[in-house]
Order: sequence, then C-alpha cells, then structure tokens
Amino acid sequence: MALKPFLLCLSCVFIFSSCYYEKVKPDDRWDLSERTRDSLAFLSHHYYGLNYNFQIVGDSLVLLRERPTFRTASCGDSLVVRKGARLVVADFMTLSVDSIDSVWVKVAHDQQLMGWIHEKQLLDNVVPDDSISQFIHVFSNKHLLYFLSAFAVLFVLYMARKMQRKPFRTVHIHDIASFYPTGLCLTMSGAATLYASIQNFVPQTWIQFYYQPTLNPFGIPLILSCFLVCVWMILILVLASVDDVRRQLSFPESFLYLLGLSGVCMLCYLFFSITTLYYIGYPCFVIYVFWALRRYFRQSYSCYVCGSCGAKIRTKGKCPRCGAWNE
Repeated sequence: MALKPFLLCLSCVFIFSSCYYEKVKPDDRWDLSERTRDSLAFLSHHYYGLNYNFQIVGDSLVLLRERPTFRTASCGDSLVVRKGARLVVADFMTLSVDSIDSVWVKVAHDQQLMGWIHEKQLLDNVVPDDSISQFIHVFSNKHLLYFLSAFAVLFVLYMARKMQRKPFRTVHIHDIASFYPTGLCLTMSGAATLYASIQNFVPQTWIQFYYQPTLNPFGIPLILSCFLVCVWMILILVLASVDDVRRQLSFPESFLYLLGLSGVCMLCYLFFSITTLYYIGYPCFVIYVFWALRRYFRQSYSCYVCGSCGAKIRTKGKCPRCGAWNE
C-alpha cells in the first residue's frame, strides 16, 4: 500500500473526528435556570465559564477566602496557590465599586483550597488546561519569537555559506524533483499570513479559539477555518516531503536537505507572521508565491520517470541516478 494515500486518508479521518465548538441555541435557553443563563452570558463575553479548567504558569496566586465586598476587596484572609497547580472556575461576580477590576472569579484547586481573585490577575498567570491552548501560549511568547527569529536568520546564513563551499540539495536553490517541499514552504507562509491577519482584523476570534480550541476546520469562522486547513496541510506535506526526500536522496543528503527545509520554513513563518502585522507581508507573500512557483517549474519540475530505476527526470535521455538511457 502506498504511503502517501494512506497518510492522506488518515489525516482526513482525524479532521472529521476532531472536536468542535459547542454552541447553545438561544431558543433552548428558556427552560434554563437563572444561574445557567448568567453562566452562558458570561461565557459569551469572556470565552470561559463555570467548571472551566486552568493551569497556573505564572507566579503563585493569592486568593481571598471570603466572597469580596466593598470592604474586603483589598484585605481579608488569603491563601496561596503555587505555580503548576490546576484550577477550576467555581463562581464569578461583578463588584462595580472595585476600581482595580470589577470582575471577580472564584477558583478552586480542591475542596479546601479555593478563593476569589481579580479576573485580570487570574488570566495573566494561567493558561487553559488544554494542550492546544498551552502550545499557543508557549509560541506566543515574544522572547521565544525573538530567539527563533535570530536562530533562523543565523541558520540560513550558515547554510548559504556552506553551500558556497560544497553545493548540496536544498529547497528553492538546488531542489529535488518534488513539489512537496515547495508546497510546504508556501503553506507555512500562508498560515503565518492568515495568523497575522486574524490578529489584525478579528482578534476576538483568536481569543475564542484560544479558550475553546479545536482541530476541526468546519463550523468555525472562515478565516480561522482556512488557518486550520493550512495546519492540516502542513502536517500532510511534512510527511510527504520526508517520504519523497528519503526516496530520492541518500541518508546524509536527506538529513542536510530536511535540516535546510526546516530552517526555511521557520524563517518563512516568522517573516510573514511579523511583517503581515504591519501589512507589508501581503505583497511580500504574493511575490514569494510567484517566485517559488516559477523557480520550481523552471528548475525542479519533472514530467518523466526513468524506466530503469524509477527516478524522476526532467528530460528524456541519460538518467542522472543510474545512467540508463531513456527514449
């Protein structure tokens, strides 16, 4: 059984079986209790509600034991919850006289360890207890982005200098006869452009996705759906690229090629995710797509297959791999 069709079918199964946004129809709310209606109203504005799970990633949190009032909002018995602890939202309230933050949230670690805290202070020090949300939180760190940007630039410069001494296969420059690596770079760039576009035009959509993550591209806003389609395509193209590189190159050449491909993809994502925030990324993306496709069809596109070893060749004649003559 061919590997690529199997991977494609498996990815489609994951797409259709992934989680999805749960939506409550307004017509179904008439028989709900007042507390449930308040929780749904809070959820629609804050994107989390009762029984939502968080994990502390910042400094330890100080919780008030008693329900805050005008007099106890800034004092009272308190308790400390350490970093790494998991919390669940137990209640919420609005204290309009509070000048710091009018929204208070009651969170609980266990039956004995529970208390109240300002919403802003809570959200600044926790992350949703979900692997997708935690992944987003890690890669949204500005210091990490700066480090990755510097690393990607240095890596590409190192690879370019090494190619001057001894040329080797790499995407866009001396590519293999496969569209998958070029398609991977283009899809990565498109995903970065879409991510920055969401941040520019519909940031609330991304906040909702952060608190209610999903891998299903259906039943969500169009721009977010396109982003998730790109994510799935990246996964498929990574597997296809590795398979094609393994077939066409030896192990040392494959390692260098995939290393260079990883650096180019990282550089593409960082470049377009940053420049698109300042609207420069849109024309750059169009130019990059045109240049990459032109480069591929002029230098790497192969429409023939060697009759002896099965390698892809650009023109009829001598096969560069086995030396067989193809008419």
